[in-house]
This record gives sequence, C-alpha cells and structure tokens, in this order.
Amino acid sequence: MGAFIVVHVEVKDPEKFKAYGDSARGTVADHGGEFILRGKVADVLHGEHALKNAVVIRFPDQAAAKGWYDSPEYQALIPNRNEAADMVFISFDEPPAS
Repeated sequence: MGAFIVVHVEVKDPEKFKAYGDSARGTVADHGGEFILRGKVADVLHGEHALKNAVVIRFPDQAAAKGWYDSPEYQALIPNRNEAADMVFISFDEPPAS
C-alpha cells in the first residue's frame, strides 16, 4: 500500500527555500518518492490555517516514506529547511481501492 506525505509550508526566505527544494528533490527520488502536487493554498474553507503552500509526495509505502525522512541525506538538509520555511509534515497511508 502506498503512502503520502503532505507538507504544509510558509516560506520565510525564498532563496534558502529554493536551495532546500533543489537539494530535497533528489533525496525524495532516491527513496522511490514522487511529487504529486506543489502549490499555493487557494482557500481555507473552514477553520484557520496559517501556512500558505502545500506539497504532496507519494512513496511506495510507509517504510520508504520514513526511510526518506530519516535518511542522513535528508536530515542534513533540515537546518537549511528550518531557516527557509516553517513546515508541518504529515504522513498518510494510501486508502485501499474500493
């Protein structure tokens, strides 16, 4: 069963965020991940949500998703990521086909 990581993002430093994104892209691919969506939040239909951008990444399974996030290559990018943006990462299992 596939897994998704949804990332909510508020960019603080566009230059650092671009450098982080350029570096992170390869680490995702190395773990079998693919970017499904990257874009600005169009509207918050209910409640409050301060982060303005969203990313959805699909992995073959939770082990691959966790392996990517915990990998030394990705962990090395976290200091730059934290300077570049406020981010929330959420992991989901792919729903079974009905």
